[in-house]
Amino acid sequence: MPLVPTGDLVEQARAAGRAVAAFNVITLEHAEGIALGAERAGLPVILQLSENAVRFHGFPHALAAASAAVARNSSSDISLHLDHITDVSLLQMAPELDVSSVMYDGSEFGYAENVHNTREAVEWGRKHGIWIEAELGRVGGKDGAHAPGVRTDPGEALEFVEATGVAALAVAVGSSHAMTSKSAALDHELIRTLSSMLPVPLVLHGSSGVPDGELTLAARAGMVKINIGTALNIAYTSATRRFLDSNPSVVDPRKYLMPSRDAIAGTVEHSLKILADAASISL
Repeated sequence: MPLVPTGDLVEQARAAGRAVAAFNVITLEHAEGIALGAERAGLPVILQLSENAVRFHGFPHALAAASAAVARNSSSDISLHLDHITDVSLLQMAPELDVSSVMYDGSEFGYAENVHNTREAVEWGRKHGIWIEAELGRVGGKDGAHAPGVRTDPGEALEFVEATGVAALAVAVGSSHAMTSKSAALDHELIRTLSSMLPVPLVLHGSSGVPDGELTLAARAGMVKINIGTALNIAYTSATRRFLDSNPSVVDPRKYLMPSRDAIAGTVEHSLKILADAASISL
């Protein structure tokens, strides 16, 4: 199937009252496992390549081409997205990489500079048909989710969206990146307030540390794009470790990459079904 624009998947989910998941790709096995999980769930998915993953590989072309090929050979609707991009030159490579959307991350800057830089990214995106997501507030690492002042202010968020013209906004509502335990507590009242005030879809980063029930409620409260990365790495690495511990003489990587890839698929399928359930829950 052809690649589907991220904006289309996000708007379809929004209209249906559910969320669409975006999963981080680090290796080919990540992309294959994500696509397999989406096919098992019978739901669309977003493959996203972070700036950190690109830095790991040295350049974006191989990983993007592999991810695009996996998407085109899948029976599920799949889009390709660049995530947490601070390097403008990488952002502007989106069209040649078959990427339809970019999350431009100006959250490290002060508010005024974030607005200026994000507006420039949006203007470039409009000229090249690229859907631009941005961030306001500080999702940050595990220790910063509940610090004073890091959560997204609704009034400032509305001002930011109007000033920049972004297509979607990642907001800080209690989740954190790189969490290995599902212990994050989300501010659902803040999510509902942001959803009612903002004209664009909301994005939840750091979702691996959010319990299933919290994710379902977040999607029902107004989160539309849900980013998941660390949970896949936990599944992948745990499966690899179990296999090698039980089979210490194996040297063929295909032997342990197969169950590791399948573990990713299982995590993806489960996550997609959790988010799909949001459409049937009343708050």
